[in-house]
Amino acid sequence: MADKHEQIVDPHTGTATTGHEWDGIAELNTPLPRWWLWTFYACIIWSFGYWVAYPTWPLVSGYTKGLLGYSERTNVTEALQAVRDGQAKLNEAIVKDSFADIKANSQLLNFALAGGKVAFGDNCAACHGRGAQGSPGFANLNDDNWIWGGTFDQILQTIQYGIRSDHPETRISQMPAFGVDGLLTPSQISDTAEFVRSLSNLPHDSAAAERGKAVFQGDGACVTCHGDDGKGNQEVGAPNLTANIWLYGGTKEAIVTQITTGHGGVMPAWSGRLDPATIKKLAIYVHSLGGGQQ
Repeated sequence: MADKHEQIVDPHTGTATTGHEWDGIAELNTPLPRWWLWTFYACIIWSFGYWVAYPTWPLVSGYTKGLLGYSERTNVTEALQAVRDGQAKLNEAIVKDSFADIKANSQLLNFALAGGKVAFGDNCAACHGRGAQGSPGFANLNDDNWIWGGTFDQILQTIQYGIRSDHPETRISQMPAFGVDGLLTPSQISDTAEFVRSLSNLPHDSAAAERGKAVFQGDGACVTCHGDDGKGNQEVGAPNLTANIWLYGGTKEAIVTQITTGHGGVMPAWSGRLDPATIKKLAIYVHSLGGGQQ
């Protein structure tokens, strides 16, 4: 390394070096441009002003507030309140207006669909799926097969009061547990399952299905709720057995289990949990999914 008091000029650039040299490579003494230095100094001076004017330094139990009293939290709170104030008028219109009026108002309809989609994701998707496609025991809301009816008013009622919930106005239906309660024998249940599959034109044992038809119409009294043609009754929540759409599965084993146990799920009543505007937006959104009836 060269003597630090000896000024050495780089022969290639004509610039003096700092006197530092590593492995034959000398460090040039090239100062920063003066404009850059003045900018740097100005930024330092500006930072002192920023410290005084704005919230800056953390303290033991808080922070310096700054002379301007600026608060990002306050700004966000005010912005959110402004949004809520704007939505309040739309929510009032959602509650007040009829479904037909909302559909005729593009602003209201889009607002309702957007809000309903968010509410569905927060409250309904856990059971019905993000795409409302359902799963065994939880209805697919995209098709046109409805146990309790698919008009807007029927959907709204279902959401408000639930199915077999603890609400006094809930929708209630109960399929008997024909096997558990000993109402039918295992062979009768098996034959009835074959007949039920035949109603949807699924592969089945024709002889067993014929015997099952007699059980369906007689000893089992399935026709009381499902009807002679098996198309169900939305007034009592009896599903259409001819549509090949199954809440608990359409295999022979799944149908046997359903007849044997008569299991029925519970949908909570959202009245009291969600505000009226949100419930109505949910009903509008569900109705829009593709299977909503007029």
